[in-house]
Amino acid sequence: MIAPSILSADFARLSEEMAAVGGPGRGADWLHVDVMDAHFVPNLTLGLPVVESLLRSTDTPLDCHLMIDAPDRWAPGYAEAGAHNVTVHAEAAEDPVALAKNLRAAGANAGLSVKPDTPLESYTDVLKHYDTLLVMSVEPGFGGQKFIERVLEKVRTARRMVDTGHLNLLVEIDGGINNDTIEQAAEAGVDCFVAGSAVYGAEDPVRAVEGLRAQARDASAHGSA
Repeated sequence: MIAPSILSADFARLSEEMAAVGGPGRGADWLHVDVMDAHFVPNLTLGLPVVESLLRSTDTPLDCHLMIDAPDRWAPGYAEAGAHNVTVHAEAAEDPVALAKNLRAAGANAGLSVKPDTPLESYTDVLKHYDTLLVMSVEPGFGGQKFIERVLEKVRTARRMVDTGHLNLLVEIDGGINNDTIEQAAEAGVDCFVAGSAVYGAEDPVRAVEGLRAQARDASAHGSA
């Protein structure tokens, strides 16, 4: 799965930028929406009112990544608005198990994200309540950062737990994903790839999405062979 990040899109033309990669025959499986509050991370992007507008302008499922403080309070609103997947940060959630239940009750899949230096082992039991694990391969807060290769060990660990039945979730990765890094991420066991500048910085975003998917598919088949 490929989830183009609209953080790299033209914010003055978000509806058009989403339509360029989403919709029938356009390639994107999800559209990744980075919500930043200038507290949990230093940057500020957009919030629930903008997401509500985005939901009205696309049929492509929105994958909302909340890089915010107090997600226990604010995250269910994104689920209630109609986001397909709502991801919160393990480092910010007060009661991640209760939050996952609330997100699901509001109609969304529940995602848990971990920063590059956050040990996955601390959240193994918590992840049993989640639908998605988002492994950050850059420090959250800004686009365009360099891929941190060492996080792939967390991906491999999660993949083993999924394959052995200890977890039942989708493994997603976010940060520095492009033509040079997607293959190693796919070989490690990623299911869904968030790509920003690799898609929206391309001359043909749809072709970029399909190219990334083809690379990931081939590498995944090679890694499981």
